[in-house]
Amino acid sequence: MNEKQSNLILPTHVGIIMDGNGRWAKKRGLPRYVGHTYGAQTFRKITRYISSKGVKVLTLYAFSTENWKRPPEEVGAIMKIFRQYLTDALTDFRDDEIKLVFIGDKSAFDSHMIELINETEEISKNRKGMLLNIAMNYGGRNEILYAVKNLCADVKAGIIQPNDITDKDIQSRLYTANIPDPDLIIRTGGEHRLSNFLLYQSAYSEFYSTETLWPDFNASDFDKAIEEYNQRNRRFGGV
Repeated sequence: MNEKQSNLILPTHVGIIMDGNGRWAKKRGLPRYVGHTYGAQTFRKITRYISSKGVKVLTLYAFSTENWKRPPEEVGAIMKIFRQYLTDALTDFRDDEIKLVFIGDKSAFDSHMIELINETEEISKNRKGMLLNIAMNYGGRNEILYAVKNLCADVKAGIIQPNDITDKDIQSRLYTANIPDPDLIIRTGGEHRLSNFLLYQSAYSEFYSTETLWPDFNASDFDKAIEEYNQRNRRFGGV
């Protein structure tokens, strides 16, 4: 790390929209699903790098609730990669002390996948390093709906009165309960939209977009995002 980088302020929580796997493969005349295979390799490398930098929380957008609309062969390939990742993750990141949590609606997955998810979370729950949130079958609107339904159930049970509901009551019922909001959201692939990612939590997040497609995203690209983040003036609605 050079002197310039050592003086940079590091975000506590970084979110990444991992976009461009399919386009990366198409540019090379390959089936779209091949891009997801290479994207999974980038996922491992960049996660370790970000952890080594000292980021406390990393949330990766892996598969959205809308991604089920993609061609069946592509969805099938993604699920196969995810299943293999879960199998590997039982020991992966162990030496890095990375704690894994999966956010999203797990009910859409088969019982074996859910069992692997739960086992992975259980094995890593006492690790002391970076918290890695993997958003699978995740959608920001669905997450807000999930929180509202839980809040309504508590109102019905008399646990809380409607007039007493605060922002913290909603936050505590999100998938990301007790996790600080993202300071920085990075999107690869050149698009400039959130695509239903952390809608509630990103109210004051800084947004950084890069033309680099996800399989090509590397440590240097991440460092550029951090340098840009340090140029921002975060006022949080103030002056």
